[in-house]
Amino acid sequence: MSEQVPPFAVPPGSGRTLPTPTGDTIVIKAGTQATHGSMTVAELLVHPGSGPALHAHVREDELWWVLDGDFRFKAGERLLRASTGGMAFGPRGTPHCFQNVGDTPGRLLIVTAPSGLERFFEQSATLPTPIDFDQLATIGHAHGLEFVGPPLAVSDPL
Repeated sequence: MSEQVPPFAVPPGSGRTLPTPTGDTIVIKAGTQATHGSMTVAELLVHPGSGPALHAHVREDELWWVLDGDFRFKAGERLLRASTGGMAFGPRGTPHCFQNVGDTPGRLLIVTAPSGLERFFEQSATLPTPIDFDQLATIGHAHGLEFVGPPLAVSDPL
């Protein structure tokens, strides 16, 4: 019989805050230990124009809920757009990235299942800046994250 996950709550402003490789900020709200491996939940503060390079997760599905702002997402060959209250989804194995296309910082609630994505952010936060892409790719690979292309550019069509 598997161990049951105990209920828990995370107060506003709580969680483990880490810098991201893009210079944004991620707050880990729930990770592997708290969810017994079922999911990672994080809040991401994304500066205007910012977003990660095109990448794919070997293990995790990823859901992005837009808490504040205006974002576009590339998932496979599809370009998607979601604003405050909207969401987008990227299945595991699908190359994806996103970008804050608004004029102010935006916030995403990110849920990945199963858990483990927080480990990538914990390790990448230890890299000196400017971040060496080869080191970042090595950390990503160790956590089932493969970089496969550049971030979205402002000139990319919606």
